[in-house]
Amino acid sequence: MPYYIMLTNLTSEGRKTLLNNPRRLMEVNKEVEAMGAKIVAQYALLGPYDFMNILEAPSNEAIARVSSALGSRGTLEPLTMTAIDTANFIRELETAKIIKD
Repeated sequence: MPYYIMLTNLTSEGRKTLLNNPRRLMEVNKEVEAMGAKIVAQYALLGPYDFMNILEAPSNEAIARVSSALGSRGTLEPLTMTAIDTANFIRELETAKIIKD
């Protein structure tokens, strides 16, 4: 199943919500899983982003649905990227080399 990295920044509303109810974070994780994605790892960050999530989802369309649904709430702003396992990346590079030769 494809992997995705989601970097998020909380909006002022999101910060208020999380401060008032820190366990809301786990509730959102359950909602993400109900939308068809699995959270593999999650980290709170210090720096330009507030959180980094590593997710599995069956397709780009599924992760787009998750990202759009979360962003539409107005509590966070997501940046979602596809992640390619390095073993698969190497295999693709080797395949590209064969095609080029």
